[in-house]
Amino acid sequence: MDIYRRISELKVVPVISIDSVEAALPLADALIEGGLPIAEITFRTESAAEVISLLKKERPELLLGAGTILTTEQLKKAKDAGAQFAVAPGLNPDVVKTAIEIEFPFSPGVMTPSEVEAALALGVKTLKFFPAEAAGGLKFLKSLTAPYKHLAIKFIPTGGVNTDNMTEYLINDVVLAIGGTWVAKSEDIKTENWEKIKNNCKEIQKVLSKPL
Repeated sequence: MDIYRRISELKVVPVISIDSVEAALPLADALIEGGLPIAEITFRTESAAEVISLLKKERPELLLGAGTILTTEQLKKAKDAGAQFAVAPGLNPDVVKTAIEIEFPFSPGVMTPSEVEAALALGVKTLKFFPAEAAGGLKFLKSLTAPYKHLAIKFIPTGGVNTDNMTEYLINDVVLAIGGTWVAKSEDIKTENWEKIKNNCKEIQKVLSKPL
């Protein structure tokens, strides 16, 4: 669908935990000005839904995702707030089924062949590979995906991926995009270090500007 096509074009999804609603707009501006108009706002904080709702209204050019979706209630709350896609660290069949029912693009997290097959059985083919580096990195991902490549399955590796190794992931044809936890760290948001966040985005664009 179009959402995943857009994510594939942007290649990096900033994974963001934000406590302050007041920080949402300057954060969005840093991402947009840095050339990376996309954000996965994780439901690790109480302000997640409110942040998404504000950004949807005030920064409509930002592609908005919701992360760390652990329950069907969070899933519905994310969609109602204006998120355009959602992801989770693991695979909860109830959440996946609900996402399909409400027609909400959702990528559950997987790390084993059994989890991949459980996702496929539920009709989901765009998955989060998490925690990517801790699980064995690209070498493990290649082995994991080998039996399923013919099924047009795609992955968003997250966890330990950064500007040093992201190209290695992105050149693999099963990788849709990568999740970037380093792009807008919580401490940089709390200290309002918008310039650093913007420069992180620009550094990503610099890396992506080279032939993959």
